[in-house]
Amino acid sequence: MSEAISIIVPVFNEEDNIQPMADEVAAAFSRLPNDWELVFVDDHSSDSTWEKIQSAGQAKPSVKGIRLDRNSGQSAAVWTGINATDRPLIATLDGDLQNDPADLPALMKELGDSDFVCGWRRNRQDTFVRKRSSAVARWFRCKALKSDFKDTGCAVRVFKRKVVPALFGFNGLHRFMPILVEGAGFKCREVPVNHRPRIAGVSKYGVWNRLGRGIYDLIAIGWYQKRRVNVVPYSRSDSPEKSK
Repeated sequence: MSEAISIIVPVFNEEDNIQPMADEVAAAFSRLPNDWELVFVDDHSSDSTWEKIQSAGQAKPSVKGIRLDRNSGQSAAVWTGINATDRPLIATLDGDLQNDPADLPALMKELGDSDFVCGWRRNRQDTFVRKRSSAVARWFRCKALKSDFKDTGCAVRVFKRKVVPALFGFNGLHRFMPILVEGAGFKCREVPVNHRPRIAGVSKYGVWNRLGRGIYDLIAIGWYQKRRVNVVPYSRSDSPEKSK
């Protein structure tokens, strides 16, 4: 698809990854016809992340920056980026460079017959504990939500803006996006993507600071999916067929 796209990257204390990310995104889109913008959403970093974003934007006009007034979490940063942009296509990436921007063109090709395309990390470069905890979380999601995505935690996503009304802002949104979109009746697809070890910065997540929140979110999303009301096909009385 050749439509304009916004690539949203939430970051917090990722000063060493900003310029490499900007360079890799530019390389990934250099041969594509799409008009693109890279939007870093700085979650009120305490290092020089914001200065690095501004510097990258001066070098490449397609690189933009949004800085949150207070630290609000990854979901808030993603949701802010979605609502602060207006292009018909949206992509997301994590800011730690473990995601590969070169995967985005392949995901975009799948939008021809899908509304939301998300990656799954086939050869995930994480610790055994993190990979095992993700496998357990997938089992619980499948049982509780009757929706089996391989890797909802993968941040490599490309989707059409028309699916945004299926989403809403909450602390945990970034882990449930494909489930919410599919639950609203849109067509979703998973494709394998590259995953790389972190080479700069430190992870902001551990197993224990995600476990309790994940269970809480799972219960809440299960309730919402059962109670949600989607738009139903309808007929209008004020649009009669024209007589022949």
